[in-house]
Amino acid sequence: MVKKITNLRKKINIKMIRNIILFLGLIALTYWLIFKDQDMGELYKLIKSTNKIYLILGALVMFMYYVMEAFNIKCLLKVFGDKASLFSSLKYTFIGFFFSAITPAATGGQPIEIYYMNKDNHSGPNSTLIMLIQLCGFQISTILLGIICAIINHNIFTGGLFWLFLLGLTINGLALFIMLVCIFSKETSKKIINIFLKLMKKLKVKKLEEKKKDIYNGLEKYNESAIFIKNNRLEFIKAISRVFIQIVFYYSVPFFVYKSFGLSGYNYIQIFMMQAVLYTTVSSLPLPGAIGISETIFLKIFKPVFGKKLISGSMLLSRGITFYLYVIVSLIVVIITAIKTKDIISEIDKKAVKYDVATSNNKSQ
Repeated sequence: MVKKITNLRKKINIKMIRNIILFLGLIALTYWLIFKDQDMGELYKLIKSTNKIYLILGALVMFMYYVMEAFNIKCLLKVFGDKASLFSSLKYTFIGFFFSAITPAATGGQPIEIYYMNKDNHSGPNSTLIMLIQLCGFQISTILLGIICAIINHNIFTGGLFWLFLLGLTINGLALFIMLVCIFSKETSKKIINIFLKLMKKLKVKKLEEKKKDIYNGLEKYNESAIFIKNNRLEFIKAISRVFIQIVFYYSVPFFVYKSFGLSGYNYIQIFMMQAVLYTTVSSLPLPGAIGISETIFLKIFKPVFGKKLISGSMLLSRGITFYLYVIVSLIVVIITAIKTKDIISEIDKKAVKYDVATSNNKSQ
């Protein structure tokens, strides 16, 4: 048993290190390509000249994005009769964000949030349902805001941007459709899964039986979510509304960057709509933190707003506030949490050793 735990921990650590290397490599490549012809001294002067009060406000607005998600988790746990402080819910949110940031298509965030919620004695099924509701709300809000803002602000689509937006919208829409089918139609979802499993079998995917078991376990959790939604429609609507407000905070950040340069001519709604289109375009792409594509699309969409001289600096500040700043904050939370849980891990290892010794003694007898 000790050997199994050790091997599992090694696999997790190797995977995490690999993801961090990929994450850092993408950052280095992206910013080298963007700034290789830039006068860095001039860029520094431009950023230094900004009104720092607006940048601080932008960072606080982004912090409210995370607080809103934590508040949603807290409220949903309360619905299930499970108590959690806003502080502990914020811990789950930051841990989830960090692992979402370093994994392709943000696949690592929610499982690790569920893991830490379970570690704090919150029910596994309830934690999973909360994450599903949060994800569902996020997809609904992203798609609705993306479509509305794209229709109103259609003049921003130049070159191939429309097709990239359409791709992002399609992937997000498909993900939401599959999620809703799995939640509300058990029979239809089983048919879809069986087709998917047959395809995996033809492709000779390894450990298919294990994957099949995981998929069907996941389906059961989705069905549990359907029961919750049917029995708690008002709570579900409240949860979706909170996610909507959460995303509004996120989309507001570029406006504060815009004001920090002392610019005028574009209002809050116009910049908000541009950010909505940007996020819908890049959010579904399978890159850690959408690194590279987010920066590139920002430069394309916001160039008329900031102008050629300020666009690089504005992208750096906007992306810094919405992503890189809170990657650092969430990393600190992950490290502190890991240090605090070290004693728990040691205790698990001790129990595993005792189990192995007892098993060995029984075998020898």
